[in-house]
Amino acid sequence: MSATTAPDGRAPNARRASVLRRHPRHERRGEARLPAMVATLVAILLYLALPDALLVAPRYVLPALEVLLLVPLVAVNPHRMTRQNRWSRVLSLGLVALIGVSNLAALGLLVHRMVAGGLDDGGSLLVAALQVWATDIVVFGLAFWELDRGGPVVRTQLPRSELPLADFRFSQDENHDAVEEVADGSSRSSDWAPSLIDYLYVSVTNSTAFSPTDTMPLSTRAKVLMSVQSVAALITSLLVIARAVGALH
Repeated sequence: MSATTAPDGRAPNARRASVLRRHPRHERRGEARLPAMVATLVAILLYLALPDALLVAPRYVLPALEVLLLVPLVAVNPHRMTRQNRWSRVLSLGLVALIGVSNLAALGLLVHRMVAGGLDDGGSLLVAALQVWATDIVVFGLAFWELDRGGPVVRTQLPRSELPLADFRFSQDENHDAVEEVADGSSRSSDWAPSLIDYLYVSVTNSTAFSPTDTMPLSTRAKVLMSVQSVAALITSLLVIARAVGALH
């Protein structure tokens, strides 16, 4: 297959042919490190801003541990994510798991305090609920990003034929038989691969609709993660925020 011929054998127009020529999967520079680093730091800062009653440990213990896990990951891939070994993979998954577990624990404490009568100030409760909800979006977006098709390094560095099975089916994965201007951006035609923003979008829609929208979970672990996120978002939205708004009156 030539560099300017799409994987389906159809020659794209000149405007899109350069994309295929410049960015075949095995020659990509990898996804940028900065967006994931910013997302992680946002989750850490949101945790630091929680009320004392919702912390599962002294305020700076978990954030310090998370930063310690983040530093070697940045050192391995400071600009573009092109390298991965067993330990960097363990560290990256461990970091996301730590943020996720601590946020779910904060949600549990928030519900407990609400039922027990603590944090009865409606404004404080509402702000804390929004912090937990926002962290939920970030951490599950990072989890989807880390797990799908082997993670961000594998998705850009391996040929498509060698990628692990997908955890999610994006609309680009099935657009190859659409009209030309849509089909040329499909996975089959342009060798498209999802990036962090795509997974954050999945996380946002799952947290607001409490179900998949245009991106479908395929694997068991993806379905479990999306179910946990939906339940957590439902609890936050219907119980905590409803109680907080009621307390304002």
